Amino acid sequence: MNGLNWFASTPVALAAVAGSTVGMYALLIVCARISGVRSFAEMSTFDIAVSVALGSLIATTIATEKPPLAQGALAVVTLYGLQLLVSHLRARRRAAERTVDNRPILLMAKGGVMRHRNLRIARVTEDDLRTHLRAANVSDLAEIRAVVMEGTGSIHVLHGAHAALDQPNPWILQNVRDYPEE
Repeated sequence: MNGLNWFASTPVALAAVAGSTVGMYALLIVCARISGVRSFAEMSTFDIAVSVALGSLIATTIATEKPPLAQGALAVVTLYGLQLLVSHLRARRRAAERTVDNRPILLMAKGGVMRHRNLRIARVTEDDLRTHLRAANVSDLAEIRAVVMEGTGSIHVLHGAHAALDQPNPWILQNVRDYPEE
């Protein structure tokens, strides 16, 4: 008979799950509207950590009795508050930005010169790199100006239309590890 407990529930428990779901959904919408679109963007390590924590917290609050809805709601508001505080600190203090954010890293330099050390640091294989180059429609390594792994893990390829330029505008690659080239 214990096996049936995995499939059965009481009407009160089902109503509590539905009520918690509506409550957490409404709270999430309010918090997201207050904090802006950035709350769902993966712009820094902290943003990713907050997104994972929010997902876990909301799921736990919705599907279980503990934590109760009020405690789960307070935790969500606190996480959003922390995210707003950190984003304000990042905008005002370079040290806060360096502490919270992963620094972009140069994976491939002008002319398709691979940075093997940086590939190892970023845990990117040559096959991964080729995939991103194909996705960016690169057919000749000479077209490449830079390939950068951003702090969020996305990889961007600068190439092609600006092939006549000796180098990309330095502002674009500012704060990228190992740029300018050694």
